[in-house]
Amino acid sequence: MDLSLDAPLRERLAGIRALGAGQIRPLGLEADRLGRPTPPDHDFFKLLVERGQGRTRWKGEEADDSKVREAGAQVGDSRSFLCVSEEMSYWDRGVAVSFPGPGLGEPPLLSMGTPEQRRRFLGPFLEPDRPRWGSFAMTEPSAGSDVAGIRATARKQGDHWILDGDKSFAANASRADWIVVWASVDTKLGREGHRAFVVERGTDGLGDFSVERKMGLKAYESTSFTLRECRVPAANLLGGEAHYAQRAGFKGAMRSFNATRPMVAVMAVGIGRAALDESLAFAREHDLGDDPRVRDRLERCRRKLRAARLLCWRAAWLADHGQPNILEASMSKAVAPVAALEAASLGMELLGEVGARGDHLIEKLFRDVKAMDIVEGTGQIQRILMARHLVGLPRD
Repeated sequence: MDLSLDAPLRERLAGIRALGAGQIRPLGLEADRLGRPTPPDHDFFKLLVERGQGRTRWKGEEADDSKVREAGAQVGDSRSFLCVSEEMSYWDRGVAVSFPGPGLGEPPLLSMGTPEQRRRFLGPFLEPDRPRWGSFAMTEPSAGSDVAGIRATARKQGDHWILDGDKSFAANASRADWIVVWASVDTKLGREGHRAFVVERGTDGLGDFSVERKMGLKAYESTSFTLRECRVPAANLLGGEAHYAQRAGFKGAMRSFNATRPMVAVMAVGIGRAALDESLAFAREHDLGDDPRVRDRLERCRRKLRAARLLCWRAAWLADHGQPNILEASMSKAVAPVAALEAASLGMELLGEVGARGDHLIEKLFRDVKAMDIVEGTGQIQRILMARHLVGLPRD
């Protein structure tokens, strides 16, 4: 496993640092103060598209050729993506998630979609002509970490599928060109009944978008919406009918999470790094570094964050090399948010009454970081998955 960063990636990270200090963090602070996401028509998003952001990792139609995939054309891509995600989250994770792009809808399209579906839905993100978003909707009011419990339904009617249900906490859904929506053909079947559909903006029956109020991460929208007799073309069934033999629907969802959980975990590392840097600055300013107990706790936070990053990189390396990474993905998601929360909590302790004013960056980071232990599968769920793996029980 190569831990080095090549020159193009280092250059890209340097660009993000400049953008982060000048625009990402100020935008995050503004959104937190105003209590609402950055509007989709904001000039910042147009600037990002002009600078080449908001694109898909899909390489185009040639990437669908099996010989290209066998040659390892995607090797190294996930780790680079994690490095970029961490750096953006260091400056503001809410703004990072609000960036244009296919978002969490991209992994299922890459792993499950047909070549035609990737061309239709990811093609516009190769060289976007404007800020575009994709979205992913699994969570429901009554089904969060237990994704097997989703209650949205899908029934076939001629050359369409009819979707009914409620979805919640879908990032950027109301501004998205399309949403990857999970539903069940028969809730009695549990996981075997899962299907994924690409629901395009403006589809009849898709509506009632509502942006949730959150404690932190206010710069991006977490959206609830409804599906009421929502007519989706049969061609938008992700992977086609044949894909769903032998529980492939649920396995497709799990593959998506195994790709996105290390990304969310490394975002927590970014927030933790920011909290640690701010804590160090405050400690130096107030001569708290003379206390060996403070130094020990600061160093412990740094050590845990670096270890968490390596877990994330390991999960990404396995994914890039076509090896199972379910255990490592769960490990990264279980460890990184806890390490980041420890760093933010220490910062709040060092601030003392200053932290209670609500105007210090560490206080914002403390509110932001809590969500990282919840989204993409809670820490408790990850520990259950890891324990089942340890004793040899089925993992799904």
